[in-house]
Amino acid sequence: MAKKSIIAREKKRAKMVEQYAEVRAKLKAEGDWDALDKLPRNGSKVRQHNRCLLTGRPKGYMRKFGINRYMFRMMALEGKLPGVTKSSW
Repeated sequence: MAKKSIIAREKKRAKMVEQYAEVRAKLKAEGDWDALDKLPRNGSKVRQHNRCLLTGRPKGYMRKFGINRYMFRMMALEGKLPGVTKSSW
């Protein structure tokens, strides 16, 4: 499990990205790069990092489910993910 401070930092970034999304889009369309530089850095979407919703783990993240590969495997074996079955051939 990731440290609580790291998880909180990512939540804060996500909130700032949402807050500044319209302003950034408007400034980019106008080509006002000086004003864009004055906005907070954490307001940029590229600074966000995908993390597991359950554990906060940054690696092995599966976009479709929003969790890491280990949690995906555990939940799939327990039948908690609808439509996911273990393959065999």
